[in-house]
Amino acid sequence: MTLLLFATLLYFMPTIVGHKHRNVLSIFLVNFFLGWTVIGWIVAMIWACSADAPPQVLVIAGPAAGAVRYCCHCGTMSVAGARFCATCGRTV
Repeated sequence: MTLLLFATLLYFMPTIVGHKHRNVLSIFLVNFFLGWTVIGWIVAMIWACSADAPPQVLVIAGPAAGAVRYCCHCGTMSVAGARFCATCGRTV
């Protein structure tokens, strides 16, 4: 029984190592279906140990603060001095 537990842990070692990886489901699927081949297990282990690229953040500069107001009803931009939204006609 202990040998079976040890063999199962060894088989799923790439999934255990990469449990915080962004592609953990893909690593698990490669490990599950191709882990019985030595090459599939090695590929899954290398993938699990690879660096996880952080998501890219795109920052877009908007107009100067106070120059534009947003309508609280429809969310479109209006000029700072406007009293009514040009899209929905409600007060800004």
